[in-house]
Amino acid sequence: IFQPKKATKRTIRRFFYQKQILKPPGYILRTMKKNEKITFIGKKLDELFPAPPIPLNYTNAYTMLVAVVLSAQCTDIRVNQVTAVLFKKADTPQKMLKLGVDCIAEIIKPCGFFNTKSVNIFKLSQALVENFGGDVPHTFEELECLPGVGHKTASVIMSHIFKKPAFPVDTHIHRLAERWGLSDGSSVEQTEKDLKKAFPESEWEKRHLQIIYFGRNYCKARGHKKEECPICSVVG
Repeated sequence: IFQPKKATKRTIRRFFYQKQILKPPGYILRTMKKNEKITFIGKKLDELFPAPPIPLNYTNAYTMLVAVVLSAQCTDIRVNQVTAVLFKKADTPQKMLKLGVDCIAEIIKPCGFFNTKSVNIFKLSQALVENFGGDVPHTFEELECLPGVGHKTASVIMSHIFKKPAFPVDTHIHRLAERWGLSDGSSVEQTEKDLKKAFPESEWEKRHLQIIYFGRNYCKARGHKKEECPICSVVG
């Protein structure tokens, strides 16, 4: 006499998944189209961070530029502690030159790579005075010619100070874009291109900050639990 196999938990679970009675974790990822994912991500970011503030303290374009240079390999909290002291002494390139490299280094010592950063801050201040009349330039090309200023730093200044279209990509944004399937994670340059295509130009400034805050609060590099993440549990 034929004896049917006893149903196991695995076969029962597979049956319900196939019948779409029970959805496994991440099920939406396998059915959601990319444009739907982008729409969901945008709505969730707007819900969680409707008006994200710039995390660095600054008073003008120059102090913002210095703060962003200091933020490399350093937390925003630490940078704000350091700049509270530094900007009281020097909030213009002319004043920064009077401080000198050694004094700058001593003040910014709590930040990582303070020796290199102090030299860069002095030299970029010198370049601003000699080449731009003490003003921060308004173009990517000119900004990226300054000592210690790369494309990400230039993008932050262009976006938040001069309100020019830019999508700065830091480690949080690079990581989350790959997790969410918006970019392949091959390079920061590719991530920037993909995110610019994903979101309207009018949203770039806001999305840049929102994704940073989301990465810090919900989608960290270590100890990330996909099922507990408000976005990864649905799209990533």
